[in-house]
Amino acid sequence: MKRREVIALLGGVAAVWPLKANAQAAAAPTIGYLSGLSEVQALPQLTAFRRGLNELGFVDGRNIAIEFRWADGQYDRLPGMAAELVRRRVTVIVAQTPPAALAAKEATATIPIVFVVGFDPVGAGLIASLARPSGNITGISLQQTGLAPKRIEILRELVPKSRVIAMLVNPVSPNAAPEVKDASAAAQAMGLQLKLFNASTLAELGAVHAAITGQRPDALLVSSDPFFVVQRAVLVELAGRLDIPAIYPQREYVAAGGLISYGTNVASAYHQAGNYAGRIIKGAKPADLPSMQPTTFELLVNLKTAKAHRFDIPSALLTRADEVIE
Repeated sequence: MKRREVIALLGGVAAVWPLKANAQAAAAPTIGYLSGLSEVQALPQLTAFRRGLNELGFVDGRNIAIEFRWADGQYDRLPGMAAELVRRRVTVIVAQTPPAALAAKEATATIPIVFVVGFDPVGAGLIASLARPSGNITGISLQQTGLAPKRIEILRELVPKSRVIAMLVNPVSPNAAPEVKDASAAAQAMGLQLKLFNASTLAELGAVHAAITGQRPDALLVSSDPFFVVQRAVLVELAGRLDIPAIYPQREYVAAGGLISYGTNVASAYHQAGNYAGRIIKGAKPADLPSMQPTTFELLVNLKTAKAHRFDIPSALLTRADEVIE
């Protein structure tokens, strides 16, 4: 073969090779990760999510790509972010938090969606049923809203002579209405008065201290909401200034210095979400993947916080605790 022909042949291979490489890169499945939280606050959940993906052979940056969209607790940003992921033509959307799930459902009826939410997904209209979700959406419910009565029971056990419970609620959260309804019914059944305090911004959180102090409650119930998770350090500091026992919906609050939490093991839910996303990439249809619910719940107690505020933790409560921080 002549030198000129060799050069031409090599040139042709060089021209074709980048096109093939680019085609392969373009063919890599892409997960759109839509979250109402901030990236820093979501790291534990993201680690569990990636573990679920890895178990099905998917590794971010190797054979899949993940496009992240973080709302940082600003829910009004989520519809635009969801629409952006739809335009990006991602393979599957993973929606972290209820507002993200609702935004994703509104944005597309064709791209598969895997949600992780705290409320009842059937009652909220996300899916038709737990066993047969139907359509393009399935996922995991943390059942956080349904646990408000149990949290009030724990507060009553902690403060037997309590009469008034303050409940902090984000009024713009999809979790708010069902959780307040359950908490109100439970409080009434126990002869307690439930006082609601709303906050959906940092400024409103700043005003909550004076508002709650004026009502002189015996304990504080923090409702389940992504904005509150993002601002958990602020809420723990608020409860400290109020100097009243507070219960929270998940372990992250107690790790940040909160007194008690009762709720789902969130990491296991995101592990399952990673598993579902991987199965969908492999060809499974969302409608054939039943929506999962937790079967176990965890109680955490921070004894260091209890001692600092001279709160007496009943021995029965400590015995039942899944984890005690000392």
